[in-house]
Amino acid sequence: MIVGVPKETKLDEYRVGLLPVGVEELTRAGHTVLVEVGAGLGSGLADQDYIDNGAELVDSPSDLYDRSEMIIKVKEPQSGEFSLLRRGQIIFTYFHLAADRQLTESLIKSGCIAVAYETLSDGHGRLPLLTPMSEVAGRMSVQEGAKYLERPQQGRGILLGGVPGVEPAHVTILGGGVVGSNAALIAAGFRANVCLLDINMDRLRYLDEVMPANVTQLFSDRHTIREQLRKADLVIGAVLVPAAKAPRLIAREDLKLMKPGSVIVDVAVDQGGCVETTRPTTHSTPTFVVNDVLHYCVANMPGAVGRTSTFALCNVTLPWALQIANRGLLPVAEALRPVATAINIHEGEVTNRPVAETFDMPYNPRFEK
Repeated sequence: MIVGVPKETKLDEYRVGLLPVGVEELTRAGHTVLVEVGAGLGSGLADQDYIDNGAELVDSPSDLYDRSEMIIKVKEPQSGEFSLLRRGQIIFTYFHLAADRQLTESLIKSGCIAVAYETLSDGHGRLPLLTPMSEVAGRMSVQEGAKYLERPQQGRGILLGGVPGVEPAHVTILGGGVVGSNAALIAAGFRANVCLLDINMDRLRYLDEVMPANVTQLFSDRHTIREQLRKADLVIGAVLVPAAKAPRLIAREDLKLMKPGSVIVDVAVDQGGCVETTRPTTHSTPTFVVNDVLHYCVANMPGAVGRTSTFALCNVTLPWALQIANRGLLPVAEALRPVATAINIHEGEVTNRPVAETFDMPYNPRFEK
């Protein structure tokens, strides 16, 4: 198989879809790997590193897409890349389709095969290709929230951990999954007062056993959320419904309950956000203010720490890429249920139910088992 690794074109995206060791593994298995010039520089990976491991460098993204049977990347194709996609071509990347009708329609029109990292499920409710970026985003959410609570950043002027004689910040985290639990650990390490909300009592019991003493677990309902908004200096949105739009937990009206200068970090922005006032931002312009509440809604948070994120991502994606390259997508999807769950669009048809339901589109259940 001819595998292409393009340079990411999303604004402030520094990750790359394949490490040099991935090139070596693929070429040793008999495949050809094309890498766009400069694709790894944002992660500290030189072109020569790829050449030394068997890659062929390609100057033109159009040439790379034209020659490649499978594209391995990090973020969803951008508008300038839509025309490069073709029927039957495998695109293996993050898509988050439920938050983007234009992207979904463009992929359908192209006839390509969208294999989404974020919906590959291991059968136990775990999302192994989403997990490492959720870990990064969860930990970053506290780091960014702490920064934007500073007064020069339009925040309240709060030190997350306080000092002796002054109480620490109150951090509310909506969602106790991978993002939320990682955020809670980092916030607790800062010595903040942390409340972690979820609707799964079994998950709350587990978190109660493993979290530090300054993390309180609460059942998430409308009244509890509103009570937490009154107390919070920092709110982290960490909810996830796989492949579907994130549930709306904070309405615009609710912002009036919050203190002026408090901060919301909505990590769920990739799936539409769990705050009504959320809109995607970039690392170049990461925040905006609504009702005196600072919003941080960067849609590719892990992209800012490209080297850490690239290594964490490629550690888990490479084995699946090898399976697809070695055996072909459809045989692998037939044999391995996780790959079938990752196929969101196949040659003009939506094959992921939540995506189809989000946009009221026809759904083909061919990959359901």
